[in-house]
Amino acid sequence: MIDGQIRQILKEHARLAIDLAALDDAADLYQAGMTSHASVNVMLALEGNFDVEFPDRMLKRKVFESVDSIRQALSELMAN
Repeated sequence: MIDGQIRQILKEHARLAIDLAALDDAADLYQAGMTSHASVNVMLALEGNFDVEFPDRMLKRKVFESVDSIRQALSELMAN
């Protein structure tokens, strides 16, 4: 399941200040403690795990701000 994989990557790389299990899919990961630096590590882990590459147009804070937004971006990338 894609959400489980996304959450596992976030658990390992996002350095969140709160328990990821308590977060809703729409919750803002930056408000939960993820830094810009950690988001780069999350992006690299997502690319490796899902065998995709985020294009420049997707390298925005909004793409990585929630489980929902990450899922939407990955779905778009994997459909191509």
